[in-house]
Parts: sequence; C-alpha cells; structure tokens
Amino acid sequence: MISNRELFLKNTAQTSSSPRLFEIEKAEGVYLYGPDGQEYMDLVSGFNVSNIGHRHPKVIAAIQKQLEKYLHVTVYGEFVQAPQVQFATDLLNELPGSFQSVYFTNSGTEAVEGSMKIAKKFTGRRQILAAENAYHGSTQGALSLIGNLEYRTAYAPLLPEIDFIQLNNEGSLELITEQTAAVIIEAIQGEAGVRIPTPEFITALREKCTQTGALLIFDEIQTGFGRTGKMFAFEHFDVVPDILMLAKGIGGGMPLGAFLSSKEIMDVIKDNPMLGHITTFGGHPVSCAAAKASLEVINEQHLLAHVQSKADLFRQLLATPKIKEIRGLGLMMCLQLETFDQVYQVSSYCASQGVMIDWYLHCETALRIAPPLTISEPEIRKACKIINQAVEKFC
Repeated sequence: MISNRELFLKNTAQTSSSPRLFEIEKAEGVYLYGPDGQEYMDLVSGFNVSNIGHRHPKVIAAIQKQLEKYLHVTVYGEFVQAPQVQFATDLLNELPGSFQSVYFTNSGTEAVEGSMKIAKKFTGRRQILAAENAYHGSTQGALSLIGNLEYRTAYAPLLPEIDFIQLNNEGSLELITEQTAAVIIEAIQGEAGVRIPTPEFITALREKCTQTGALLIFDEIQTGFGRTGKMFAFEHFDVVPDILMLAKGIGGGMPLGAFLSSKEIMDVIKDNPMLGHITTFGGHPVSCAAAKASLEVINEQHLLAHVQSKADLFRQLLATPKIKEIRGLGLMMCLQLETFDQVYQVSSYCASQGVMIDWYLHCETALRIAPPLTISEPEIRKACKIINQAVEKFC
C-alpha cells in the first residue's frame, strides 16, 4: 500500500526539494499529532495562523452551526450573508473610526492585490513603494513588492513602477513623492527575521505620506490579532494607516483575509468599472463564522493581557550566549544564530523531541518562535528546555 508520504511526493506540487514530511493526523490546542501518536508542540502556530490554538472549541462550534445553514451561495458582495456582516462589524469595532469598510478575501496575498488596486484607483497614481527585505505574498503583484531580488528575478517581468525604501532609514523616504500611490510596509518585518521599525521611522513615514498624498498601507498579515500584545501592531506606533491588510490569524484556522479602509477609498471599486474587484470565495461564510468566534475568544479570555509576560518568560529561559540575539515584539520572536546549518540542526533536533520551530524566508540564520497565544507557562518551560538542549548541542 502506498503511504501518504509517497503520495504527497508523487501527486502534490512541491515547493522545495526538501519538504519536512511530517504527517499530521490531528491538531488540538498547541499540539500537532502524527498518525502513530507522535506529539509536537507547535511553536510557529501554523505560521502565525493559530493564534488561539488549533481547533478551539468555540471556533469548532461556530463552524458546525454555520454548516447547518449554508456554505457558498454566490460571489462575494452580492447577497447579505450574516457571518460576513457580523464579523465585519466586530472587526471594525476593534479599529479607529477611519476604518469604515471591510473587503474579505481568501488569503493575505489577495488582500495585498486588492489594496494595490484601490490605492492606484483612488490616487490616480501608479508608483508603489515597499521595503527592502519585505514579504507580502507570492502572486505576481505581491511578488513585485518582495524586497529580495533572488525571489523576483525568475518571474520577471513583474509590475512596473515599484521601488523600495529601507526600514528605519528616514533618508530613503525621499522616494515618496506626489507620484506615489502608496507605501506598503509590514508593521513588523516577518520573513526578514522579525525586524521592528523604530517609532521615529514610522512617524516620519506617516508624515511623508500625508504630505505627498500617498496612502500608507500596513501589512498586518503576520502581526494582527494579538500576536504582538496588542490587537494590531500599528497600535504600538501611535499612527493609523490608510489601508490595513489582514489574514493568517484572522480566521481562527480557516482561510480568510481582508483589506480595510475608509468608505471613500474603498468605494472606488463600485463603478468605472462596476465590479472593480471581485472574488468568488472571499469571505466564505464558514470562515467568517470561525473568525468571529476567534475574535471573541481573544477578547473573552483576555489573551492580550498575557502576551508580554509569556514573551518575557521565553526570553528569560532562552538567555544563553549561544543565541546571539532575541528579536521580537510580544509572541512574534526570532532567535538569531550564526549559520543556516545551526538553524537546520537545532530545528531538526527540536522536532525529534516534539517541538516544532522553523526559520525565515529572508533570514535563514534565525529561528522563528510564534506559539499560540494560549500557550501555558509549563508548556513554555518544556519547549525552552528542548530548544536550549539543541542550541548547546549544535551551536
């Protein structure tokens, strides 16, 4: 009998020549389980998706309730669907009043594509700026914004009139002019290895965008929904973007993304032409029901109140000279080592001992730590003990 691993390699598209090939049969809370009873603590939350843990009971109940009513009924934006309407309302209640309209998508990269379109349409401009070492997704438009030439070259030509500023270099903001439609920036650079903008840089960026009429777009696909200790990371910087992009943690484990803005900006897709941005499955009712439940869990269980103390415990327990630096904000953390070989050996050892960690697309010398916000103190201690064993052994 052909195993699932063999069928995986034979019949599913491969994104690398060395997939990790862990077969998962079940997931619950902070744990993943293999078919033979293997138990893995998930310290990356399915890459910042499972912020409230895997299969939270309230999310499962909301999914089951919606399954009894309807699944897909029509393309997004035509029928009034209670899960979409109710979650959009709850989401906007978490945000400043300048956010008045939500467009639901299937994923983060689709949120990026939609944001680029409305920025161009609203401003009548064409240039878009991103940051060096940025990551915003893999579709053609989003790929154009990746600040790493290695990932763009093979798929050229991409979008024209894309340029790059440098994170925390206020001098590079001179690239923002009256020809700039928008600046798209991660609230914290994720795949660059958790690089945090300075408040001064973000303030200067906001001021420059306001001065030139360029829209400021924050990518909170990785940072949103409590990951940094606030519901949204832009709250750390005392600025408000013009457009906000969300995904990953938004759906409670279901596929969902969104971009949000004012009614004035969002309404440009209503006409000239009509249906200026459309999606069939965006805002799927089951995903929106799950997302509403997930947001309720974050608030009802006061998960944000404990993010920093849990992050502090990770830092305290992982304080070893062999880890060169711990970067991060809240439970979005990065352990800087010296070489990719060390990263690979440490992550492989941890997996063999039941702890799943990973590395970054643009920073292969660092390890990703982004557990569910629900992780307990004993679980943190258990995970850090194994990580420290691996670091001592291979670094």
